Amino acid sequence: MWSGRSIALLAAPLLMLGGCQTLSSLGDHTLATVGLGDDVPRAYTANQESEARRTGIAVADEPLAARTGAGSLTLHGNAVDAVTTMFFTLAATYPVAAGLGGGGICLVSESNGQVTEFDFLTKAPRRAGAYALPGAVKGFATIHKLYGALPWQRVVGPAEAYAATGFPVSQALAVRLAATQNIVRLDAGLAAEFLDESGRPRAAGSEAKNVPLSETLSQIRQNGADGFYKGPVAERIIAYSNAQGGAISAEELVATQPLQGPARSRATGQLVTWLPGARTGAGAFSASLLNNLSRRGRAADMAAAVQQSLAGFGVAAVPGDLGSTGFAAVDANGQAAACAITLNGPFGSGRMATGTGVVLAANPSVPAGVASAFLLPVIATGRGQPALAGAGAGGPNGGAAALTAVIAAAGGRTLGKPGDLRGTGRAPYDTVNMITCGEESCVALTDPGAHGAGAVAELYP
Repeated sequence: MWSGRSIALLAAPLLMLGGCQTLSSLGDHTLATVGLGDDVPRAYTANQESEARRTGIAVADEPLAARTGAGSLTLHGNAVDAVTTMFFTLAATYPVAAGLGGGGICLVSESNGQVTEFDFLTKAPRRAGAYALPGAVKGFATIHKLYGALPWQRVVGPAEAYAATGFPVSQALAVRLAATQNIVRLDAGLAAEFLDESGRPRAAGSEAKNVPLSETLSQIRQNGADGFYKGPVAERIIAYSNAQGGAISAEELVATQPLQGPARSRATGQLVTWLPGARTGAGAFSASLLNNLSRRGRAADMAAAVQQSLAGFGVAAVPGDLGSTGFAAVDANGQAAACAITLNGPFGSGRMATGTGVVLAANPSVPAGVASAFLLPVIATGRGQPALAGAGAGGPNGGAAALTAVIAAAGGRTLGKPGDLRGTGRAPYDTVNMITCGEESCVALTDPGAHGAGAVAELYP
């Protein structure tokens, strides 16, 4: 249970904001429809290391998203292009934990060695209701406008194509569908997409599609964030919210804006660790967690450090599935971007807004709304260059696993193979995904208990 003290400590900063498998050639036709066919990496391996020799690399909980992220790098995009592409792809291929209706936090490293934080967390409408005000589309649009190298259409297009023409259900998604089938059955849109003819959750390898979502993504591709926060998509979301007892207003929707500023930095051994700042619950919790892990000094004490931090905020228990995911990319020029996003519960509110394909996040006042406090994108730099980039998401154990990796690397330990990354023990709901970089190469390491993947870009002249 969350005590009044814990809600005040973690939620108050938020209010200031206002199966291992290799898959080959899946989705090639889909990507070709938006010009991403020939140059996209042809294979990617879940739960195995993926090494890039200064060509760029991406990592995510869902393999198709990692692949499209690497596809953006292949097209000479940068790390911000990759994470933006992954976000939109995840909205199509992993909507149990990612969606246009959600929110999150991203960190982006800059050429001067500084790291900038972008906060676009969900908010509760003034008149309450079941659904959150979404921040993710505006957040990624802002990040891409400032840092992206590829045209906006290129980073949205793969998700639009997957939603329109279909995508193979990954093992990562299939596991989550089996666990959330009772939620899926209660919504007509989710049931149509993710239940088969016999009413069972779609198995890995079967095809799913969401044509209304593709139409929403088309609006976003053509009109930027305005295609979501204004016009027909916004009108449908507001109408659905009102019909279902929600309270999303047009004024609040269009006024949604991300916040940006310097990330919090801390010297950690040989590295500088960059974390969310104190203005968010995630910043408050991650600072406590890093302090407790550093004092204990042994990876075996990760669970104890988590419990110590939770106790410090008066938290006795955390919901098992917070509907969150994390992903990251490092490009050939050494720029890193790491993001963690949430829907405040599996499939968010459990409702898809009619005519949009958009899964609406739950109001952050629900128990799973604490998910935002456990979003932990992290970048660690050495000599101004990324040494690690990744994210823990879905609960406190994901953040602890990410910071444990940072502490190990800061102490001189080489993290270069799958066994070097400690899992959360609570995958697939609470996961960690990391990219570690040395002088000659970067390696993607996914949570050993989940079904994520790293994917490498192949750059052509």
